[in-house]
Amino acid sequence: MASVARIVILSRCRVVKFSDLSGGEQLVVLGNGPSVNKLLAEYNEFLGHRKCLAVNFSLNSDIIFRLQPELYVLADPYFFSGRDDTRVCDLWRNLNRVSWNMTLFIPYGSELCGLLENKNISIQRYNLTPIEGFKCFTHRAFKMGLGMPRPRNVLIASIMLGVESGFKQIYLAGAEHSWLKDMIVDDDNRLGVAFPHFYDNGEKDVEVRYLNKTLVEELDSLRIAFNSYHEIRAYTDTLRGVQILNITPGSYIDAFERYSPERG
Repeated sequence: MASVARIVILSRCRVVKFSDLSGGEQLVVLGNGPSVNKLLAEYNEFLGHRKCLAVNFSLNSDIIFRLQPELYVLADPYFFSGRDDTRVCDLWRNLNRVSWNMTLFIPYGSELCGLLENKNISIQRYNLTPIEGFKCFTHRAFKMGLGMPRPRNVLIASIMLGVESGFKQIYLAGAEHSWLKDMIVDDDNRLGVAFPHFYDNGEKDVEVRYLNKTLVEELDSLRIAFNSYHEIRAYTDTLRGVQILNITPGSYIDAFERYSPERG
């Protein structure tokens, strides 16, 4: 009942469908994990035969800018409200520099307000509404694009948008999700987590962020995220020919089959 209420209040029925975005090709979803560097350095041929989807601040990296991802996903409201943040300003500046055709996914309710003025980028809005309940209900809502499993992070939204866009094979890169080994609790009982990104300049630039929450609260948040991946797996198992493969070495995500780019 809560999910029905969320759909009524938050979701919008889309007129535009995403099914024409795949072009019959495969998709590589590029998370922000450090392993993306190895993928970009050693498996150019693997990437060259597939469309790429990037997220968050990826376009602030020269290497991703040169890769020219066809799809881009933003989910956090801060990308639209944090205009005083240098990284956010740099991202929108780089989006306005894009010289290739790109589809940018942003949630309904996000206001661009002059942030984007680039004719090479087409905007697709999507419902970020969290949906839970019986599978007969949730799977139907997912298929209609009314929402998705609880989107604790942008990777969850990216996978669902990739499925909805018609891709039959989706590869997950840079999806370590290994924050458990990167957590600390200091002598003041403050919880800190290191968030390594592929664009960090070595370990010295890895950000340790202190969270305004307890360890129990953070572990529960992680539980929700990992559970969403299993919800996605249960949903895609009902779709004909849709397969999600995790190509991230050492990934903590256990919902999807593993695959090595070396196999082509």
